[in-house]
Order: sequence, then structure tokens, then C-alpha cells
Amino acid sequence: MPSTQELTQQVQEHSHWIAPLQEQIGKVVVGQKYLVDGLLTGLLTNGHVLLEGVPGLAKTLTVKTLAQCIHTGFQRIQFTPDLLPADLIGTLIYNPRTGDFTTKQGPLFSNLILADEINRAPAKVQSALLEAMQERQVTLGEKTYPLPDPFLVLATQNPLEQEGTYQLPEAQLDRFMLKLRVGYPTKEEERRILDLMATSTPDLEVQPVIEPADILKARALVNQIYVDDRVKDYIVDVVFASRDPGAYQLDLDGMIRYGASPRATIALTLAARARAFLSGRGYVTPQDVKSIGMDVLRHRIIVSYEAEAEEMTSETIISRIFAGLPVP
Repeated sequence: MPSTQELTQQVQEHSHWIAPLQEQIGKVVVGQKYLVDGLLTGLLTNGHVLLEGVPGLAKTLTVKTLAQCIHTGFQRIQFTPDLLPADLIGTLIYNPRTGDFTTKQGPLFSNLILADEINRAPAKVQSALLEAMQERQVTLGEKTYPLPDPFLVLATQNPLEQEGTYQLPEAQLDRFMLKLRVGYPTKEEERRILDLMATSTPDLEVQPVIEPADILKARALVNQIYVDDRVKDYIVDVVFASRDPGAYQLDLDGMIRYGASPRATIALTLAARARAFLSGRGYVTPQDVKSIGMDVLRHRIIVSYEAEAEEMTSETIISRIFAGLPVP
């Protein structure tokens, strides 16, 4: 096992593409550092990302720009209420002359998938996406086809309109490693957006700066990043406190209907490693866990009706857990 100094050196060598990638995205997307870092975390950990925010915050644009910066396949799927599973995964076509079926693969057979307005699609389509996200494979007829590597689903949803939308089931929400809440830009950023975008033909050209091989190498290194036993215990305590807050002397009795699952523990550890990689370090600090904890847990904790009546959200509960637990 290499030392933390050696790991840090390797991280700095293998993260040479991060700055050029951020620079290219910055040519098109003003600000949104939180969103870009979240997408990079998903890329480095092989984890799917759900973006939630009102229309017009450059969610789709950022994902599209990220895909253009990588020499890789990209498909955008606009989710609508009349979408069918075959529109995602493909279908079998019958040839009457030979009596055979041929496979026509759907847009899901690509590397980066932008599932735009994912909550507009009915349950059947969402469950077809579920197999692809979890198993990284698709079943057509009697045959199972592996999906290419890297395969990443970046989904967007709009929290405003509930007309004609289908709430994402908890099981599917849990498949997303991160749920990012995209906010409005600052006043200065909005002024820069005006300068950049307020023409009928904005210049949105970016250059591809990395190969999929760079991402796979970086992922292998992220898996080796050192996590101290005390930090591991801290991660487990955070997740356990979401299930049994009383055991940690947290005043959240009756506020949590369901806590986070073991998948959250795994996701929190991986995401903290990716955060350390993005900071150029070969080891994880408790601050890495705290900085990514909200994005990993906000969609995995379901609040009770009492909490809803008191206008408490899962985010309030996560903030209280982090505030109440001793940091190693």
C-alpha cells in the first residue's frame, strides 16, 4: 500500500486534466462551480447524478458542455409522458424475409446520458432506466447487452411544475449517487452571463481535452485514496444517526421516517475520496465528508409527516446530524 505522500503525488500527476476541463467548461458556463464539481465527482466515482433546479440555470448546458470536453459518446433523451421503454433501450425488429429478429439499440447505448426532465416519464420507462443504471446492462428479448464504459446517467428535474410529472420512486432516487440542488448565480455572475450569452448566436465552442482512458485511470486511483479508520467510523456514524438519532443524543425524535441505506455509506466514502482527488490530496479528511454529505444524503432520508408539518426538510435534518456529531 503506497504512503499518503506517494498517493498525493500520484493524484497530482493523474489530475492534470481537471484544470483544463474546468477551463473549457468555464468558457460556456459562468460560475456554477458547485455543479461542475458535482459532475466531476460523479465522473470519478462512476456514480449517477440527479440535478434539481428551476429552468434556465444551465443544467442541460453544463452536462452537454462536459460531454463535449471528453472524447466520448453523448445522448440527450428528452423525457415525456408518452415515452416508451423501447425509446430508451431499443427494440427487436422482425425481418419477414428471413424470419429473424435483429436488434436495434436505443440511445442508452452511449457513455454520457442526459435524461432531461426525468420526472416526466412514466414508471415503466423509469424502471427500464433503473436496470441500466444499477446493472450497467440492458435486456432486449432474451439477450442481455452490456453498456459501454464509462456509462453515466446525468438526470435533470424541475422542482416547480408538478403538472404531468411522475414522482421518482425512492428505489430509483437511491440509485443516484448525488442529488445536486442547483441555485441562482450571483449578481456578478449574472452580469457575466449577460455579456456572454445575450446574442442570438452565442459562441459555445469547446475543445475535447480528455480521453475516457484518463477517467478510468483516475477512477482506479480514487479507489486507492487513503481513508483513516476514524474517518470511516465518522461516515458510519453519520449514516447511523439518520436511522437512530436518539442513540447519538440528537433531538430528532419522530422526524425521520426512513434513514439512509448502506448504499449511502458506500457513496459517501467514494464521493469523499473523489473530493480529496479534486483537491489534489491522497487522503480523505472529515471536511471532505462534510462538504459532500448533503449531496449524498438529501435524497436518501425521508422525513416524517410531523417534520413536514414543522416545515423541516431532509436538508435541515442532515445539517443537524453534521452539527451534532463529534468530528474526528
